Amino acid sequence: MEFLPLFTQLTGKPCLLLGGGQVALRKARLLSKAGAKIRVVARDVLPELAALAEQSGGEVRVGEFDEADLGQVFLVIAATDDHALNQHVSEACHQRLLPVNVVDSPELCSVILPAIVDRSPLVIAISSGGKSPVLARMMRSRLESSIPASYGRLANLASRFRDAVKAKFGDIEDRRLFWERVLQGPIAEMVFAGKDAVADQMLAKEIDQAGPQVGGEVYLIGAGPGDPDLMTFKALRLLQKADVVLYDRLVAPEIVEMCRKDAERVFVGKKRSDHAVPQDGINQLLIDYARQGKKVARLKGGDPFIFGRGGEEIEQLALQHIPFQVVPGVTAAAGCASYSGIPLTHRDYAQSVRFVTGHLKDNSINLPWAELVHSHQTVVFYMGLVGLPSICDQLIAHGRSPDTPIALIQQGTTPNQKVVVGTLSNMVAKIAADPVQAPTLIIVGEVVQLRSKLAWYEDRDLAQPQL
Repeated sequence: MEFLPLFTQLTGKPCLLLGGGQVALRKARLLSKAGAKIRVVARDVLPELAALAEQSGGEVRVGEFDEADLGQVFLVIAATDDHALNQHVSEACHQRLLPVNVVDSPELCSVILPAIVDRSPLVIAISSGGKSPVLARMMRSRLESSIPASYGRLANLASRFRDAVKAKFGDIEDRRLFWERVLQGPIAEMVFAGKDAVADQMLAKEIDQAGPQVGGEVYLIGAGPGDPDLMTFKALRLLQKADVVLYDRLVAPEIVEMCRKDAERVFVGKKRSDHAVPQDGINQLLIDYARQGKKVARLKGGDPFIFGRGGEEIEQLALQHIPFQVVPGVTAAAGCASYSGIPLTHRDYAQSVRFVTGHLKDNSINLPWAELVHSHQTVVFYMGLVGLPSICDQLIAHGRSPDTPIALIQQGTTPNQKVVVGTLSNMVAKIAADPVQAPTLIIVGEVVQLRSKLAWYEDRDLAQPQL
């Protein structure tokens, strides 16, 4: 993070604006909206800009910039088309530790003016750190269309009752939980419907009758195979509500970062022969945190109910009468196959698909091999990297052709995705010559040969439009 986002109080503060054209006018409108006193210095000044400066209680000086102009100002914005002047202003401001923004020159800035979604008093700022202002504006447009103007009135409602809630709930955690219920419930809906007076009455009654939060809740959230964009809306919403987040090594760091900044994060990852927290310990953590009245998110790679041991966890929660929700996720088989250009089923090649675990136990894999060798079936092995030699040998021994296509996908759907394609007879040798890293997924079946036609994630021609 190159720039720390800050919201600055500019009401009544003098701000220096260098430049008198259209770009400077746009910045002046922003400063005026924030209540700043605008001082304009430029050789030529648009009449509208001059009027705006005077209306703000500021002034206009027609002429050349002088470093004396930097005295007694709170912020400087350089909006000229003279690069040498902009650089001079930037250097002078940096020497004085004076915040400066130079339009379209992020390398000269100590502060960046973001794209803004204004739902005052709720204000949302979006910045690319000057790297791509167009992208920041695109993101602003998306947020503009999805955040109603009534959110500003909702913020005002919270402001009016803030002291009353603080007096009611001495504990900060109880206050937070109370506001979460209010801002996501019927009272908020009254505000959105334009019935502010009714919302005030409902909130006053809610404060009078409210008690401390008792009992927590657990969310088992499927985080998908790696790409954060594969998270569902519900998964993201519940993740951002959670007070505590338990996550494993299969969950991408970018997904963990989506949780609330004040949420407690607990790593409970497992890998072969190395469990940070045993499964029984994870089950108990979920129970303990929920009994403390906390909302607990259990982030699981892929889908919680497909080799994710989610069933074991909710079984224990149910025995303890702890409420829970399960959010499905994109399982690794679906995500990795799609990003690798391998359809799991295809009318000409495979009419069924089997998901099995390739995890070794006692140095062997105990599977119904005779059921896995049908030629028109795709078989997907989770956790099969260590057991790959046994998988290939057993499939061949039970009747699958040694020439059957097989794909091994490393860290699918992520920037580190790597796909190795071969046959049952040569895949082990290929991996020995070109090692891969866990987590991996193995796909066996005739559908693998379609990768050469359908792959897009790694091998696509970026110069061509993608269908």
